Amino acid sequence: MTLVPLPAFADNYVWMLQIGGQVAVVDPGDAGPVFDALAREPGLELAAILVTHHHGDHTGGVAALREATGARVFGPATETIPEPYEALRGGQHADALGLRFDVIDVPGHTAGHIAYVLREPPAPLSQPLLFCGDTLFSGGCGRLFEGTPAQMLASLDALAALPDDTQVCCAHEYTLSNLRFALAVEPGNAALIDHERHCQALRAEGRPTLPARLATERRINPFLRSREDTVVAAVRAHAPDVPANDEVAVFAALRQWKNDFR
Repeated sequence: MTLVPLPAFADNYVWMLQIGGQVAVVDPGDAGPVFDALAREPGLELAAILVTHHHGDHTGGVAALREATGARVFGPATETIPEPYEALRGGQHADALGLRFDVIDVPGHTAGHIAYVLREPPAPLSQPLLFCGDTLFSGGCGRLFEGTPAQMLASLDALAALPDDTQVCCAHEYTLSNLRFALAVEPGNAALIDHERHCQALRAEGRPTLPARLATERRINPFLRSREDTVVAAVRAHAPDVPANDEVAVFAALRQWKNDFR
């Protein structure tokens, strides 16, 4: 099996998995990059489309791809995406490419956002894969457009509980801007400093910073570290009225700080 991030728009990735002559894609906001990828290798068949949430930059290409290929479409049960599709909730799974993608409910960015986990991908990809849309980014997390801070914190906790070697396949190349904020929160975090240098080098070569390793994210991502003393202290220095013992309030203030960060 191969895994390829197809660039779309200014900073989106459409994740494409291929086994033999069959392909699945995740969050095709633009059909063009998918059609281009299929055309580069004659005989490829788009078998499945996995959608994490309803925003147009994740769903805009679904209808055209389904009409052209007949691909099965999977998506969140409580959100509106182009029909027909197979509606999924946490605890269920999508069967695509002969593989099982487990579904986790991760509300926060949107009310019905879901994530897909491929726990045992075939060789040569031996590490679990997480397709998390706009919930978890490398160095950051999604804005709270529809959910609450408590929901997003719980969603990130659920993703952080996955195995260390899980590969985080998020949907945007936001890593460098996220790491700039993370360094404002934890300027003394040595792992973060090293990772920012590594990602700068990747982008200088025109390479994606993704997928990210979940164990790395636990060390460098302030939104997965919002209970750490260093992060709590930084948040309270920025917003002194936030009670240190209220983890949801700390997380909410951290997210608002990121919203306003320039």
